[in-house]
Amino acid sequence: MIRFLPVSLTTILVEVADLDETLALFASLNADPIDGIEEAVPAARTVMIRFRPDVVSAVQLATAISRRDLSVKPEPSDKLVEIAVHYDGEDLADVAGHTGLSVEEVIRRHTESEFTVAFCGFAPGFGYLAGGDPALHVPRRQSPRTRIPAGSVALAGAFSGVYPQASPGGWQIIGTTPDKMWDIDREPGALFQPGYRVRFYDIAKRQPPVAIDTGKPVAVKDDRALEAGPHFKVLAAPLPATFQDLGRFGQTGQGVSASGALDQAAFNAANRITGNPGGTPCLELVLGGFSFESTARTVIGLAGAPCPVTITAKGRSTVHSAYQRSRSSPAMSSPSAIPSVACAAISRCAAASMLRRSSAVRQPTRLPSSVLPSSRPAPFSA
Repeated sequence: MIRFLPVSLTTILVEVADLDETLALFASLNADPIDGIEEAVPAARTVMIRFRPDVVSAVQLATAISRRDLSVKPEPSDKLVEIAVHYDGEDLADVAGHTGLSVEEVIRRHTESEFTVAFCGFAPGFGYLAGGDPALHVPRRQSPRTRIPAGSVALAGAFSGVYPQASPGGWQIIGTTPDKMWDIDREPGALFQPGYRVRFYDIAKRQPPVAIDTGKPVAVKDDRALEAGPHFKVLAAPLPATFQDLGRFGQTGQGVSASGALDQAAFNAANRITGNPGGTPCLELVLGGFSFESTARTVIGLAGAPCPVTITAKGRSTVHSAYQRSRSSPAMSSPSAIPSVACAAISRCAAASMLRRSSAVRQPTRLPSSVLPSSRPAPFSA
């Protein structure tokens, strides 16, 4: 029986009986897409679906999905990924003990299995591999490790997997691989994608192909050039400050969350105020108290929740408040989902800035004396 659970106005969670039905539904949606679906993200017993409500309603979507035949086994993917493994894992002997097999037999059964990437999650590039030898189904470790090295090949329950980066974990480690599971410069970044077939092979018996260096020069960042140009110097940041953009939707299937600005309406408003291109990154701050100085004239846009800002220039301080969206303004008609968020966008720099804080907090954000008047129109200038 299929259950449909609401997640948000644009997302539903489809719950099915088991992993086989999850894979069948995911394959069906890929083979015969439903208009309006933006993204489908499989998990062990669910498929999360993000959709466009202007194209299809949640009720229409649920009706269409309920008619899908989930007893049909998906066709194997034509994508096969081979992973080289040093079978030298810390838990290899324990796995042999759990299964009643010898270490050599564990390795043989693992290398002779063909897995399918059922879904991705936990970390960017971490794929949950299903379909291995049932004899290798083992429990998680009773005491998880605080740090597992990147490239660790592991088993837990009915799944096999490879840790893409160093992280805590409780799976049984049977080996390591030199293959890079996640590479931000690769397209797609994750080596494992839902539906891909995966096989492992023992490096002791078969050497991996030799990578050829193309001689492509590596760009070297010159911090001196950045320091010579217009920039901000952070004087105080009580809580970490992060740059945010509009997010990276559609990447959840390879373990990458959308992220992005929490209040996208305020984000867009701040960039419009300063005349920055849409989507210019913003600096997101938490709870105020952030202080910085600018090395050049700048325009600052602040939008979202009420947030007092003190600007000091040439020994004179002025206090400004956040831009307040007018209900009658067509440019600001999109409602702010998080009213306690304010955005500040800065022009004439390679970045924009966002300020996020609770509307109940009245501690000012101080912009010191090097923030000078600009010839451009600005809601905030000293």
